[in-house]
Amino acid sequence: MLPKVIIFDNISLDGRIDGFNIDDELYYRVANEWSLDAVLMSNNTVLKKFQSKNGNKNEDTDYKVEEINKIDKRPLLVVPDSQGKIRIWDEVLKTQFFKDILVLCSRSTPKEYLDFLEERYIKFMVIGYDEVNLGTALEELNIQFGVKNLRVESGGKLNGLLLRDDLVDEVCVLIYPTLVGGISSDSIYSAPDLISEEGIIDLKLLKMEKLKNETILLHYRIMKYQF
Repeated sequence: MLPKVIIFDNISLDGRIDGFNIDDELYYRVANEWSLDAVLMSNNTVLKKFQSKNGNKNEDTDYKVEEINKIDKRPLLVVPDSQGKIRIWDEVLKTQFFKDILVLCSRSTPKEYLDFLEERYIKFMVIGYDEVNLGTALEELNIQFGVKNLRVESGGKLNGLLLRDDLVDEVCVLIYPTLVGGISSDSIYSAPDLISEEGIIDLKLLKMEKLKNETILLHYRIMKYQF
């Protein structure tokens, strides 16, 4: 069984997710209103949020094995990282935002990186061949970790993979009263162009609210059709 997956992003009026000032306090105030078991974050988002001043190197840290505390209400952080980009897990753990970390790897992930994770007692799963199989990973999150509800905090690429694979249930956005423009800024949904209208995703509006500084909250359910 798949968990409920909610994409939640800050966007400009023209659908960009960077290139403008974001109100993190507002974002997390809204996000914390939901009862969520996990946060799915892309590796690039992790590096952007938690990058150490020392670069991509871990400090000498005393790592220890910790079982997930079932009464800990903080979410599990889940990160696909087949290429082994992230070496700053100590920086993430220091924030104490998450009760634990799970790295999603594939059979193409370098053994050196798997050893790196194992030596630091960072939990990981190998799911998929060249890339992480997100559908299988979500099923395993439900089975092994009891994840029923999950928020996606990512760039457009991971959002696009999830949306194209029909793995998303809801999309929630904070729309800022600003226009970014250009072609270099990332958008909320990055994926190859459709060759027909068949792949267009229909949405049903669940909530609309005007928040501070003219920011608008829109929350949609994805309409899934049975054929």
